[in-house]
Amino acid sequence: MLNSKKITFLFPIVAAIFLWMKTYIVYKTGFHMKIENWMQELILFINPASFLFFIFGLSLFFKSEKIRNIYIFVMSFLLSFIIYANVVFYRFFSDFLTLPVLFQTNNFSDLGDSALAEINWWDFVYFIDLFLLLVVIKLKPKWINFHSPSRVNRRAYFLVTAATLFLNLGLSEAERPQLLSRTFDREILVKNIGSFNYHIYDIFLQSKTSAQKALADGSNLVEVENYVRANYVKPNKELFGIAKNRNVILISLESTQSFVINSKVNGQVITPYLNKFIKGSYYFNNFYHQTGQGKTSDAEFLVENSLYPLNRGAVFFTHAGNEYHSMAERLNENGYYTAGMHANNKSFWNRDLMYKSLGYQQFYSSSSYDITDDNSVGWGMKDIPFFEQSVDLMKDMPKPFYVKMLTLTNHHPFTLDDSDKLINEYTSNDKTVNRYFTTVRYQDEAIKAFINKLKEEGLYDNSIIIMYGDHYGISDNHTTAMSQYLGKEITPLVNVELQKVPFIIHIPGVTDKGKGKVMTEVAGQIDIRPTILHLLGIDTKKDLQFGEDLFSPEHRNFAVFRDGQIVTDQYVWSSNTCYSKKTGEQVDKSACQKFVEKATNELDFSDQIIYGDLLRFYEKKSINRLK
Repeated sequence: MLNSKKITFLFPIVAAIFLWMKTYIVYKTGFHMKIENWMQELILFINPASFLFFIFGLSLFFKSEKIRNIYIFVMSFLLSFIIYANVVFYRFFSDFLTLPVLFQTNNFSDLGDSALAEINWWDFVYFIDLFLLLVVIKLKPKWINFHSPSRVNRRAYFLVTAATLFLNLGLSEAERPQLLSRTFDREILVKNIGSFNYHIYDIFLQSKTSAQKALADGSNLVEVENYVRANYVKPNKELFGIAKNRNVILISLESTQSFVINSKVNGQVITPYLNKFIKGSYYFNNFYHQTGQGKTSDAEFLVENSLYPLNRGAVFFTHAGNEYHSMAERLNENGYYTAGMHANNKSFWNRDLMYKSLGYQQFYSSSSYDITDDNSVGWGMKDIPFFEQSVDLMKDMPKPFYVKMLTLTNHHPFTLDDSDKLINEYTSNDKTVNRYFTTVRYQDEAIKAFINKLKEEGLYDNSIIIMYGDHYGISDNHTTAMSQYLGKEITPLVNVELQKVPFIIHIPGVTDKGKGKVMTEVAGQIDIRPTILHLLGIDTKKDLQFGEDLFSPEHRNFAVFRDGQIVTDQYVWSSNTCYSKKTGEQVDKSACQKFVEKATNELDFSDQIIYGDLLRFYEKKSINRLK
């Protein structure tokens, strides 16, 4: 602002510029966002400005200088905290906070160790501008105007602020058409409209989705049904029903990625038992996790329903009261006793409510296990005693049974007692990556003990044992150490390959009698439900599901991630770029176009089912729900 002698700046403008510059620096240092050209860099630079000038400009309506200064400082602190919370969240999840995630308060107490592992002593620098503000308020330098401007100057201030916003949106829309429809890609939103405006937009999306269920009716389901019917693939005639009436044991391998299979660290084998086990199993080596912010709970949701998780928050929290036609429910209908087994608090990830909606007859949570300090580490009960006690519970279950077991030990931050470390830690500058290999090795030993106990108790021969990795353990914030371990640069293609997780189907008396096989089909967790049900001889032709039987001759090599990335047998779609899997080079986008359309349709249809609770309109009855 001008006065009679020299140029001065309004204090709100100074505060906004402080936070603006800090936000841009955080963009460049705290997040790993791919910038492709100078226009994207310009948009990234200007996108915090309009929001910050608006928020701090509101102080211009306060008559009291003291109240105005307090408001500016409090807002600076709150907005700095939001930035920092996103940084800490991003360090592990490689994602940005959403409103549904903040509603997951039941998880907060259990997330303590993981959160602390991502907080560094030098993080105080994220709040250093607050100290500068205090100095400015105290010293009141002459080049800063602390007085309230005239009405005309206020109008000019907000006109410039609005112009900055429209400039930002105009450039963003030109650079990325249909920007606000790409809600599944939060990085694109943050890069273009800014982290603060993204959170405002997230609140709008939350209010919009809350209304979808109330406005939905049966007609919304017609298009979805037509798509699912048109894309149904028939089961493999030779394998359909090969595991009929067997017990089903489904194991979620916490944070287990495929790169550890048949690999070594420091010359030591990471998964010696699994390496042997998969030779007598169907092992899918091009299988990807498809989870979003719900991580393990998203993997459960995918497996049970063959629907995609949401792009914001976790279905287990946001839509636990919906009607679902889960795999557990189908097995209930076919005479199975169904149960979830997880030695953790029953309310973690809202499982006590969600498991009722999924149709489980029983949930064996922490209260069902003898948990002590000696048999616990990190997030809870160690995997070896968990498996041992679970088998004891299985002995008394009605047969046939279906149990889903969730392991815990191989969970971030991957802590383990020295007595349980069967291999040495990796040697890099990244402690998280170093520890990861030791907990994977312990998990492998736990699986060995579990299979042996199943055999001892006579439960092995009449069971089908399925294992799947639930999500990544090492996020793409650890590229330096992973590049060191893998001996190559972590390119976008390599990063996509790191999203592979193990998927193993073991049928005693079948696969371990010379019929084990490595399956190369490109697939994802959404394909597990139809694959298992068909092996059990249960038809899914009338089910509303997006997965395909992996043994079907008609199965298509296709996996879409929740963030919109796509993998096929020939191409990878990532960051709006189409790559050839064979050469690793970029190819014309048209080569990926049909897969992008398929992915967009399926993600949209799945979201419609969840947000509108559309399965309540589907004519299908369920029985034997968990009371």
